[in-house]
Order: sequence, then structure tokens, then C-alpha cells
Amino acid sequence: MPNIGSVLKSEISRVARKEVRTETQALKKSVSLYRSQIADLKRRLQVLEQQLKRVGRVAAKAAPTPAEPQEGAAPRFSAKGLAAQRKRLGLSAAAMAKLLGVSALSVYKWESGKTRPRAKQIEAIARLRGIGKKEAAARLGG
Repeated sequence: MPNIGSVLKSEISRVARKEVRTETQALKKSVSLYRSQIADLKRRLQVLEQQLKRVGRVAAKAAPTPAEPQEGAAPRFSAKGLAAQRKRLGLSAAAMAKLLGVSALSVYKWESGKTRPRAKQIEAIARLRGIGKKEAAARLGG
């Protein structure tokens, strides 16, 4: 004859397993549903980002880009921008200084960010933005 304690214990564990199984099945269903919804949202997000890129490219092409700085608006100065402009023109700091009418040390200090050019010099730098390598070489030679 089986012990009543062991029978009761086995029955309790059987009922507990049954209850846990029903609860976990409901959780598994909701997890599966949430995962599919997340995947759908990711796909929609990817489509929207692609559309945004396309619209941005079209808008960039359609927008007019001013070559000359607008009157009344002061030209901006950036040390990195000056260095990039000098490299684009293929000039040394001394050659750039000669074009701007300043010393080579001034150009070096402007590019390193130690000093900032005066307004008159910033305007001269802004005028150099519109020229190419050939024109810069011609100005240096002439």
C-alpha cells in the first residue's frame, strides 16, 4: 500500500506542472506575437528610412546652392575648413599666405586654431573658395 504522503506529493506536483504548462503556453504565444510585430515594425522602419533618403537626395538636387556668400551675411571661418581648402588647392602654407597677403606663420596659426583671422582676412579666405588649382597657380605666378 502506497504511502499517503508520497501519493499526495505526486498529485500536487502533477497539478502544478499542468498549471505551469498552461501559463507558459500563453506566454509563448504572446512572445511569438510580439516578435512578429517587432519584425514587421523593423521592415516598415527600413522602408521609411529608404524613402527619407530618396526625398533628401531629391531635395538636395532641387535646392539652389549659393556659390557666393550672400550680402549682409558674414562669411564663417573654420580652421579645419582653411586647411582643407589649402589642401584642395594643393598649396603650401607659404603659398596660401602669399595669396591672402599675410605671413606663413599666420596661416599656420589659423589652421592650428591658435588664432583667428580678422574680418578682412576672412573675406579674402572666402574669396579663395571659388577658385580652382589652375587659377590659384596663375595668381601666384602673376
